Amino acid sequence: MAYWLVKSEPDVFSYDDLVKRGAKGEPWTGVRNHTAKLNLMKMKKGDRAFFYHSNIGKEIVGIATVSREHYPDPTAKPGDPWVVVDVQADQKVPKPVTLADVKNEPRLAESALLKYSRLSVQPVTAEEWKLLCAMAGVKKA
Repeated sequence: MAYWLVKSEPDVFSYDDLVKRGAKGEPWTGVRNHTAKLNLMKMKKGDRAFFYHSNIGKEIVGIATVSREHYPDPTAKPGDPWVVVDVQADQKVPKPVTLADVKNEPRLAESALLKYSRLSVQPVTAEEWKLLCAMAGVKKA
């Protein structure tokens, strides 16, 4: 299993919006960065991802699971190379982890969230996953 972090502006699509989608989940549309696209293409069914509210809040607020591997983005122009994966809400974190919290934790200094802050889909190492889950008060990581 691999771990990821996906970003969304909460005033556009929030974690609560994903929760409302239920078992159907939601296609992660609109990614228009090639590195983020390649990350989507690496995602496998069952992988887990932190759901990060960007722009407003700047914090990890939930955990999602990849429910369908990549396929063409239905919001892209025909012939464009963009892809989506489907994700489902797994659990809201008991204590959101802010960007400031991440910056204040030396063990996260090399995390993609800090090194590639504008990247909307990014990998999270297993060690970072465990640490961030602990920071968020998640019992079952």
